[in-house]
Amino acid sequence: MFAFLLFAGCKEPAAIPVKQQNLARVDQMPDLPQPLQIIDYKKLALRFDSTVYDFNASGRFWPIIWKDSSNKNYAQMVVGLYTAIGDVRQGPANNNGMFHEALATMGAVMGASLVGIDKSNQKGLDYVNMLKNYFNSETGWDIMMNNTCPEVALLGGGYGRDWWYDVYPNLLFYAICDLYPDHPGFDDMARRIADKFFEADSILNGNYDYSYFDYGKMQPVKNQICAQPDAAAGHAWVLYAAYKKFGDPRYLRGALSALAALQSQPLNPTYELLMPFGAYLAARVNAEQGKKYDVKKMLEWTFDGTPVCREGWGVLTGNWNGFDISGIVGSTVDHGGYGFLMNTYDAAWPLLPMVRYDQSLANAIGKWMLNAANASRFFYPAYMPDEHETIPQLAIVTKGVIAYEGMVRKSTQQQHENLSGPVAQGDGPLWVPGKNPEETQFSVYGSAHVGIFGSIIHTTEVPGILQLNLLATDFYHDRAWPTYLYYNPYNENKLVTMSIMIGQNTDLYDIISGKIIARNASGSVQIELPAKNSAVIVCVPGGAKVTYTANKMLVNDIVVDYNFQRKK
Repeated sequence: MFAFLLFAGCKEPAAIPVKQQNLARVDQMPDLPQPLQIIDYKKLALRFDSTVYDFNASGRFWPIIWKDSSNKNYAQMVVGLYTAIGDVRQGPANNNGMFHEALATMGAVMGASLVGIDKSNQKGLDYVNMLKNYFNSETGWDIMMNNTCPEVALLGGGYGRDWWYDVYPNLLFYAICDLYPDHPGFDDMARRIADKFFEADSILNGNYDYSYFDYGKMQPVKNQICAQPDAAAGHAWVLYAAYKKFGDPRYLRGALSALAALQSQPLNPTYELLMPFGAYLAARVNAEQGKKYDVKKMLEWTFDGTPVCREGWGVLTGNWNGFDISGIVGSTVDHGGYGFLMNTYDAAWPLLPMVRYDQSLANAIGKWMLNAANASRFFYPAYMPDEHETIPQLAIVTKGVIAYEGMVRKSTQQQHENLSGPVAQGDGPLWVPGKNPEETQFSVYGSAHVGIFGSIIHTTEVPGILQLNLLATDFYHDRAWPTYLYYNPYNENKLVTMSIMIGQNTDLYDIISGKIIARNASGSVQIELPAKNSAVIVCVPGGAKVTYTANKMLVNDIVVDYNFQRKK
């Protein structure tokens, strides 16, 4: 059955349409970035997994996976992935095979799982269980760390050198816990992490103005790294996830305390990856707990570029010699702008599901996602012209699944400073000067997170209009019906085809217009998107019970719209 329906087709329920909020940084981005091409990120994620998790892969620098039998923290064999192709610090013959980063292995497990791969039983190996070794019990920190042992920590970050390295693996782990909710031993580790974060927040007591927190000694520390107050966003996200998982009200109190500490910052505290999680959580807590956190403030912090510490860290905009690079995440000022693949992938994790809880941001996030999805392909040698790469002659070692670490307007490398931007490059050769080969510019750890985009982004028949899955990375969400964001970047209305996801007799409700735009639909439905506007469509059973409580609209007792405003 094929149905044709227009947005204006139904008058019920009578609701006030949600007015959209602008983000100044997103307003600077092109409506339709050029050259326009949205690659198949799900297919790329599947190829990454099958290529990288091949112990028999041949070719220079391959395989890039190895077995680590050091039994650090947990008595089992684990695997390591190179941080970058050819990293001389890593592999089975270096540092006893113990140096591998959770950012790579956890990112790869999460990304693959998001696109449907069961990493708990893949060719007889349980890659999910292997992640337990990053739980640093031997050090007394009792949280997930970026490395399995302190002896190699200074090589790869963490252990009180740089706070985000210590916090972020715990967000990755909690996401994986939600993807594998019954995995043995994970609940105990998740509780111990939450207890540590709750105690740390209590000790910090609203002041996160430190370089890192020593979770062994339970005290904050300042060192040569500038303060990272946005660590509060990471604490808050983990604690709220723990609250949803375990129901312990202490974790809710801790999450709200950390979120309040983040919001209280007098200046933009963005440092690396954590600020968008604060914006997402602010929107979600407002919707679910009836709070009034300043979502837009945290979003502007995410996008605009911090004035202190890492000056300019935010979301890039611009056209570099005919290439629209808007939407990538990194430094907006370093060498004219330096964006990074992992930061871009990971920003989508919290920013897309945020729209479920505050649909007034649909246009801004939809436009950003279009630009980010378009520009992110340029990190990959297959999509960046050779004259804009530092090592195009070595692209064969990527096997088509490993990208450059970053993209810069003017190369930071002296031997490539004459290249015209954008320049695809990486910082790998700087990690061990004179020893790391050029190929370390190809980032395994960043490429490992491609499954985030792969689980969210689907193209439609209209170039530039994407179907964005808002549930894919909304971890620990309450029961929900399938929900999708469509953003129309054109100056005229556009029709797109939507496949019905939950079977026969489905109603489609748009939480922006506050209207049911299709009743009892099945198969495929054409929907009309207003010019330069969005629809956030929730697929609900046709003829189901609709109820209202406070500002919530529910279908079969499941919240569909957290911000329903009835017309008087």
